[in-house]
Amino acid sequence: MTAKSAAAAARATVYGYPRQGPNRELKMAIEGSWKGRVTADALHATAAELRRSNRQQLADAGIQEVPTGDFSFYDHVLDTTVMVGAIPERHRNVVEADATDGYFAMARGTQDVAPLEMTKWFDTNYHYLVPELGPDTVFTADSGKQVGELKEALAQGLTARPVLVGPVTYLLLAKPAPGVPADFEPLTLLDRLLPVYAEVLADLRAAGAEWVQLDEPALVQDRTPAELNAAGRAYRDLGALTDRPKLLVASYFDRLGDALPILAQAPVEGLALDFTDAAAANLDALAAVGGLPGKRLVAGVVNGRNIWINDLQKSLSTLATLLGLADRVDVAASCSLLHVPLDASAEKDVDPQILRWLAFAQQKTAEVVTLAKGLAQGTDAITGELAANRAGLASRTSSPITRDPAVRARAGAVTDADARRSQPYAERTAAQRAHLGLPLLPTTTIGSFPQTGELRTARADLRAGRIDTAGYEERIKAEIQEVISFQEKTGIDVLVHGEPERNDMVQYFAEQLTGYLATQHGWVQSYGTRYVRPPILAGDISRPEPMTVRWTAYAQSLSDRPVKGMITGPVTMLAWSFVRDDQPLGDTARQVALALRDEVNDLDAAGTSVIQVDEPALRETLPLRAADRDAYLAWATEAFRLSTSGVRPDTQIHTHMCYAEFGDIVQAIDDLDADVISLEAARSHMQVARELAAHGYPREAGPGVYDIHSPRVPSAEEVSELLRTGLKVIPAERLWVNPDCGLKTRAWPETRASLENLVAAARTVRGELSAS
Repeated sequence: MTAKSAAAAARATVYGYPRQGPNRELKMAIEGSWKGRVTADALHATAAELRRSNRQQLADAGIQEVPTGDFSFYDHVLDTTVMVGAIPERHRNVVEADATDGYFAMARGTQDVAPLEMTKWFDTNYHYLVPELGPDTVFTADSGKQVGELKEALAQGLTARPVLVGPVTYLLLAKPAPGVPADFEPLTLLDRLLPVYAEVLADLRAAGAEWVQLDEPALVQDRTPAELNAAGRAYRDLGALTDRPKLLVASYFDRLGDALPILAQAPVEGLALDFTDAAAANLDALAAVGGLPGKRLVAGVVNGRNIWINDLQKSLSTLATLLGLADRVDVAASCSLLHVPLDASAEKDVDPQILRWLAFAQQKTAEVVTLAKGLAQGTDAITGELAANRAGLASRTSSPITRDPAVRARAGAVTDADARRSQPYAERTAAQRAHLGLPLLPTTTIGSFPQTGELRTARADLRAGRIDTAGYEERIKAEIQEVISFQEKTGIDVLVHGEPERNDMVQYFAEQLTGYLATQHGWVQSYGTRYVRPPILAGDISRPEPMTVRWTAYAQSLSDRPVKGMITGPVTMLAWSFVRDDQPLGDTARQVALALRDEVNDLDAAGTSVIQVDEPALRETLPLRAADRDAYLAWATEAFRLSTSGVRPDTQIHTHMCYAEFGDIVQAIDDLDADVISLEAARSHMQVARELAAHGYPREAGPGVYDIHSPRVPSAEEVSELLRTGLKVIPAERLWVNPDCGLKTRAWPETRASLENLVAAARTVRGELSAS
């Protein structure tokens, strides 16, 4: 096919779409089913209607090939675990009794069985459920979900393409099951897994699939020769099948690197590549391997992870170059639109000038369609769209909203000394222990306590004018009093005020910092039914006035025990926001760090003895390629130290991280120079404690002993056993006792019981240490 005919054949498509519905209908239905208020039939009916509506919305917008299989009740990796029959033994009875209950048991656990481990999906803020595999794993095909959703789309009269997690990525994301040696490599199961994929592919072909997309984002990471060989073998074998649809192998989030020639030469009919940000290097790499003659290329030229409008002219230039490199070039977003909100036009309170800079899922879909039309019919067919796009880009570039000379001058004046504490850790820790007087194995929580219906109602009442500010603040004070009283009665050593005034750990601060923009309807799935509204970094950042000092001081006035000041760290403020794409990320991080430094220093001046600056996103923002990591970690750790280095030596700085793999950033954790770090560890059986010990981490640490993402209440003995495991590698004088994460999403009854057991366990183990 010539470049001209390849252009004329260009289609618009996407890899996935937000699942929740315009008003988070899926969340409401699922949580209602958990509470017994929504029947199983009603839940499935809601899901079916959301799928139908999403597909129709895409088709009406001009998407010519809609995805299927991307919809999920909880997580698409968990859906893949069900598809290949890799159900953990502890969940089998529940799954066999009721498939839906068993699915949620794997996701959330029950009082009797623990859930699957949860961790971050590459460098996004989405969480997936980690498959548990071992040498005895038996895979069996269950294509019911995939076939059913394809048939739904075909019944609507749509051209549809099922999207599956690819077999190589699935195995590379997996971990050894409990009881399996830690050095077991799930990828050794590839030859056992491929026949199951072959069966699913045959089922999809029989159901009417012309194409099936197999997502292999793990191949954009650094991979060993053995892993690359496995990928080549997988697609050689799948490509050799006779009873299958055409195969489109997709990657995203970064450049493919050494995996590109392997996939380009594989006997599959097409590749889908990301051409945005760091993945723009795929363009030259594709040309270097001779392109994809005789194959389909789906070009991800619209950024599926950020919310800024696309530079249409620049994307058209990229597409024009690609026309000579493949038999057919189609246009897509760079990844699933799962990672952005649904519709920017729903934001009625956003400054109209800023609104024209924004593109959520619906607007990105329109951009994809416009680019496909321009590629197929020429730029004369999209003259109006190109003119409006140029005007929007120019408006943002020239707007005074984006630049504050005072902020830029302050950031430019930062020195290395500004990001260092006044005394080394060995001297600080002695002063802190004398000042705080804490027992061995001190207990604390991570920060938030349950956000009750009453609190959410109070915020809604304030926004609606049903109560005034004074009335709202009285409700907040009453909640803080209850939280402080409970912690004192339970015996927790370092208290928190519970954060009842906060809607979200990033949004709360963003709403009080200049340069940030908050949305009303910009919900994005983080995991399961947990949705967040990431704020938008639109301009230079500063802090007009204190944000947390008043409530922290009030909480401290209620107790003689130390109450932690709670701040969200600069890297997490970036990672859980939609960031600027018009300046280096490190420059933005320094601005945010300086704003937070002002807050930390004010807390210190107000007498707050323990200040926690949370950085749960430090690992998730780590670049996928090792070559890019040193530069990131340099500015990320500097930003944290810059925000915390201005306090007195006897003020104890804590930080917190959760739900990520920490082994490859232990040195960076050390470089933060925090006095105490708390980390997720309950689901991973204290793995992070062993990683800290192997590194020789010299500071205090609290590997979590209570998994807060499950409704189950851990027994005191269970917590005690985790503590004993932690003590094997962390000395008692440096070990803290805390949950994995904040308690915002939990209910009060399970919170009370769990924390009472946590304190009881700490006392038991403390007694054992005293007796030994």
